[in-house]
Amino acid sequence: MTTPENAPENAPDKAFEDDLEDALANTSGNKDLTVVHLMRHGEVHNPDGVLYGRLDGYHLSELGRQMADRVAEHLASRDVTHVVASPLERAQETATPIAKAHGLDLATDGRLLEAENVFQGKTFGVGDGALRRPENWKHLVNPFKPSWGEPYVDQVVRMMGALDAAKDAARGREAVLVSHQLPIWIVRSYVERRRLWHDPRKRQCTLASLTTFTYQGDRIVSVGYSEPAIDLVPAHLRAGAKPVQGKSKAFGA
Repeated sequence: MTTPENAPENAPDKAFEDDLEDALANTSGNKDLTVVHLMRHGEVHNPDGVLYGRLDGYHLSELGRQMADRVAEHLASRDVTHVVASPLERAQETATPIAKAHGLDLATDGRLLEAENVFQGKTFGVGDGALRRPENWKHLVNPFKPSWGEPYVDQVVRMMGALDAAKDAARGREAVLVSHQLPIWIVRSYVERRRLWHDPRKRQCTLASLTTFTYQGDRIVSVGYSEPAIDLVPAHLRAGAKPVQGKSKAFGA
């Protein structure tokens, strides 16, 4: 299990789930141990490759619904007492089967929203998207802030607020929050003390993945990562995969 002090740059924590089970077993009755799972939503129906960002009207594909069901099954035996989602449809639809499996009402937290992006609504394809247009280049001058969207620091502030609220709501038990790739990766990078600017192709945050924060009291003591639905994720949508012309896309995730 990784800790904020020893986290690798971008390596999978393959033994995470076994470590988490051991930690929970060894601290039975310890009300100070709280687990918050931060989940990325499932695949979205987006055949045109639009960076949908915060736009309404983008729903899970049939495969995305299967991913949501798979993670709900994976978490069915967990002591989940609080399920929250971003207001966007794809996050709500991903969280619904998880809440249902635990007999819980689904809560909504606007702090879990996708990051703002000036390219929202534009198409991103292999050689035919918005990044090839000179009028958009002015938005690419500063990758450290970044210049094309919501500042990374602002994402950290709101996501840490959502995590802490979920920790308080599920004190001594577990919570599930459904959000989006960039905010999840940014808050994880902050907790693991990595720089916030990064190569988007190297984010470890696959569709329907779980980035799990374990709290001892109010302090995060470990971060883990797992992919319960990885067998359902097409190869071209996995972390590090190169865009493939003609394949469906999942931008603005």
